[in-house]
Amino acid sequence: MKILGIIPARYASSRFPGKPLVMIDGKSMIQRVYQQALQCKELSSVIIATDSEIIEKHIKSFKGDVIMTSDHHKSGTERCNEVVERLGMDQNDPLIVIINIQGDEPFIDPRQISELAEAFRSPDIQIATLIKRIRSNDELNDPNVVKVIFDKNFKAIYFSRFSIPFYRGKNPAEWFKERAYFKHIGIYAYRSPALKKIAKLSESPLEKAESLEQLRWIENGYPVHVRETEFDSFAIDTPADLLKITNTT
Repeated sequence: MKILGIIPARYASSRFPGKPLVMIDGKSMIQRVYQQALQCKELSSVIIATDSEIIEKHIKSFKGDVIMTSDHHKSGTERCNEVVERLGMDQNDPLIVIINIQGDEPFIDPRQISELAEAFRSPDIQIATLIKRIRSNDELNDPNVVKVIFDKNFKAIYFSRFSIPFYRGKNPAEWFKERAYFKHIGIYAYRSPALKKIAKLSESPLEKAESLEQLRWIENGYPVHVRETEFDSFAIDTPADLLKITNTT
C-alpha cells in the first residue's frame, strides 16, 4: 500500500488571508505542518498543494515538495484529487491512499497521521477520519467544535456543530453522565478510487446547513469510518487563534 500525504494550502482565506505564511517562533505555519508530517514513517511522500505563487516560492525556500493547483477548488479534497491527477497516479488503485493533512495545524502530532493510516489495513474502509472524546461542557457547546455520532461499526452517522445526541429532559450539564461525546479531528484519508468519486460531488443540503464537507459524502452514500485518537489538534482559523498558540509555546 502506498500512502501519500497532501497538505492543501491556499493564500486567500476569508478569515485570515495569507495564514500559511504566518510565522510561529521563527518558522512559517506551513513549514511546521510539513515538517511534522515528514516525521510520519507511514507516508511515502508529503506534498504541499497550493494555488499561490507566493506560497510556492516560500515552500521551495525550505526545500519542500510543492505542486501548484487550480485556484477554483472549493475544498482541500478537490485540491488533493488534482494532485493525484497531476502525478499520474492510478485513480482506480485501492492500494493508493491519500491523507489530507490540514495546513493550519502547525503542531499536528505525527502519531495522528499514523493512526489514520493504520485504519486502511482493513480493505473495507474507503474514507476515514479521526475523533476524540470530549471532556468539557465548553467543547460540547462550542459550535466551532464539530461533534460526531457513529454506529457500532465505527461508521459516522452524522457530524454537527450542535451537541449530539440531545438528551431530552436532561440537564445539559449532566449529559456526560449518560454517554461519551466525541469531536471530529479534521484530518481525512481516502483510497484513490473513493477520492476520485467524492471530488466530483456537488455541494449537498446538509453540507450547506452545517458548513461541513464530510456531510456531502454521507448524504451521497459514502461511508466515513471514524477512529478514536488521544491526540488533540488545534487549528489556526483567525489571528486570535494564533495569539492563543503563541501564548502557550
